[in-house]
Amino acid sequence: MTLQQTLEYFLKAITSESQDITVEATEANGMTTLTVNAPKEKIGQIIGKEGKIIKALRTLLGISFPQNRFNIEIKE
Repeated sequence: MTLQQTLEYFLKAITSESQDITVEATEANGMTTLTVNAPKEKIGQIIGKEGKIIKALRTLLGISFPQNRFNIEIKE
């Protein structure tokens, strides 16, 4: 699995298999930017209280892909 596929898998598991969520990956200067496109009502679930869910996702991806540098952006 790639970084993009792993993030998409986690997001769909968190948000009850929502098919409206997509992840786009762009790479520049050794840094991968993962852009999450999600409906407004799902963004709260993705971020979590005080950002705990998104922080946990960043930690999981960092552990799973230690050789990759990445940033996660969320768009509505």
